[in-house]
Amino acid sequence: MRLARWMAAALLSIAPPLALARATLPMDSGWLFRKEDGQAWQAVTLPHSFNAGDATTPAYYRGPAWYQRTLHLARPNKNQRHFLEFDGAFLTTQVWVNGHPAGRHAGGFARFRFDVTRWLKPGRNEILVRVDNARDPGVAPLGGDYTMAGGLYRPVRLISTPDLHFDLLDYGGPGVYLDATGVTPASAPLAWTVRIANERGRAVPAVVTMRLRNAAGRVVATARQQVTLPPHRVTSVSLQTRLARPHLWQGVADPYLYTSEAELRADGTGDRMEFHSGLRDIRMDPARGLLLNGRPYAVHGVNVHQTWLPGKGTAVTEADIDADYRILADLGVTGLRYAHYQHPQHAYELADRLGWLVWTEAPLTAEVGATPSFQANSIQQLRELIRQNRNHPAVMVWGLGNEIYRVDADSARMLALLHQTARAEDPSRPTVYANCCAPVEGPQASHTDAVGSNVYFGWYDGAFADLGPFLDRNHAVRPNTPQAVSEYGAGAGTQQEEDPPARPAPAGPWHPEQYQALYHEAAWNQLAARPWLWASFVWAGFDFPSAGRNEGQHPGFNDKGLVSFDRSVKKDAYFWYQANWSARPMVHITSRRLAQRSDSAVQLKVYSNQASVRLRVNGADLGEQPVSGHIAAWPLRLGEGINRIEVVAGTAHDAVEWDYR
Repeated sequence: MRLARWMAAALLSIAPPLALARATLPMDSGWLFRKEDGQAWQAVTLPHSFNAGDATTPAYYRGPAWYQRTLHLARPNKNQRHFLEFDGAFLTTQVWVNGHPAGRHAGGFARFRFDVTRWLKPGRNEILVRVDNARDPGVAPLGGDYTMAGGLYRPVRLISTPDLHFDLLDYGGPGVYLDATGVTPASAPLAWTVRIANERGRAVPAVVTMRLRNAAGRVVATARQQVTLPPHRVTSVSLQTRLARPHLWQGVADPYLYTSEAELRADGTGDRMEFHSGLRDIRMDPARGLLLNGRPYAVHGVNVHQTWLPGKGTAVTEADIDADYRILADLGVTGLRYAHYQHPQHAYELADRLGWLVWTEAPLTAEVGATPSFQANSIQQLRELIRQNRNHPAVMVWGLGNEIYRVDADSARMLALLHQTARAEDPSRPTVYANCCAPVEGPQASHTDAVGSNVYFGWYDGAFADLGPFLDRNHAVRPNTPQAVSEYGAGAGTQQEEDPPARPAPAGPWHPEQYQALYHEAAWNQLAARPWLWASFVWAGFDFPSAGRNEGQHPGFNDKGLVSFDRSVKKDAYFWYQANWSARPMVHITSRRLAQRSDSAVQLKVYSNQASVRLRVNGADLGEQPVSGHIAAWPLRLGEGINRIEVVAGTAHDAVEWDYR
């Protein structure tokens, strides 16, 4: 019996290649573009946003635009299916293939696909796409504090599969899903749900195999099932097994990833696909915060919109996203909040590999529509979010909405429906709402498993010291609800002001960097003292376009980022958090860009994660200062002209030159 099992496994391991398998054709080049206002066609390459140049202007273009491309194909195999896959297009999209309407998608952030098999022909095929970023009363979001940039701003491709394949029309999801609840260091139960589409006109016997490979590529668990697939139907198949002594995904300390490999075989044809899997247990305790694999785990980080860049808008490459995430890795984050919608798949994959826990959310912001079509669309977009991202170990919660300004029956109904949908789709992860405009014990924040608070004490209202008492009150009135801080922050340009800075007007033009730094010094100390918070996220990682704003150094931007929009300036507050969050030795002289000094007497302030800092001024050694609360400070008197100030903390070094005249 053992020999028979070994021979069967050996034969399967050398199974012949599939005669007809999945193929992918990138379609990012060769497009023509024009707006509907009659402009001439122009050549563009995807990703492309037609708001890259006007995103910060109050009257940026919101309306229809057209994309056109010719697709050349050899004679399609009659046993193949062909799908156009769009990684994202804002906000509503219609597609025609050779003049035939292929489909419409409503929603600006999720991947979607259309089966275009029936309209393709050998040789030349004309693809026409209409994208419209105008407000649509039936489509979320209806509003929000960010520019609603339009275009085919993520890649497009043609996927060809056999007529027996994993379901590609399952809300843009992969069609294969792993559930691994109840994971412990001793054992991991593995349950895959596999959706298989049989496009043939007859029933087909097939074999479905799931393999789990470790990081070295070795198969460590296998599940297999023989099935008969009914004609012209999608069949759901469940496969289960158990992995002993799993290597757990442990956040930033050890983000270990397995690979789930799915294979479908029938008549020498079939389908294959794979995705990374992380085995971990995440729970929220109202008194202890987030527990990762049974232990308290500090989740701190920033809010990020999808990457925006000058000259590109949201039409960025994976390399651009990589560059942003390197900045965040240097900062020392352990988590991110993806505001306020689904981000590109590459972002989730990076979070998996880096060990960052992610709060990702549906695009229900500012306003809720009262119509059945808006309700249906919001549920659709939540299903897309969950099915496309449930395999990612980094995803810890499903966010259902952010800052809905009206507390009314429509918003209550919508949040309740989204909660029901999320729990039915994925009961393993809690739901959360980002509350700002109503008491935490009120109806607006009562529909989800957990709640976050968007708070800006010391910026829009109140004082720095109000944050801690506010959080303590929320904890007291809802002691059984896991609570987080979903947003906190203050605006800052690269404007400089002598310490101590005066409190700026949020709606005014003067947002000095020094005030933002003081805000975050006070806020983080209060957050760190409350370990029952399951997460906290700075608003925001990077400055970003918000066309409706007319404030700060650059109107048209939300300037609360720790990093400037062009990524050229890491503001002082960035280094405050690096001192608190990063283990890599660092030291940073604050107010460094205030290079022209009008007063010889200055207070030098330094951030560091080392025990002490040594100071040299114009070559003179002024000794060491102990670092207390990640800050060291000296009163200095500058000499006439250029003054070189150097600090050394362990292996870290920083220097500035200040000119006193």
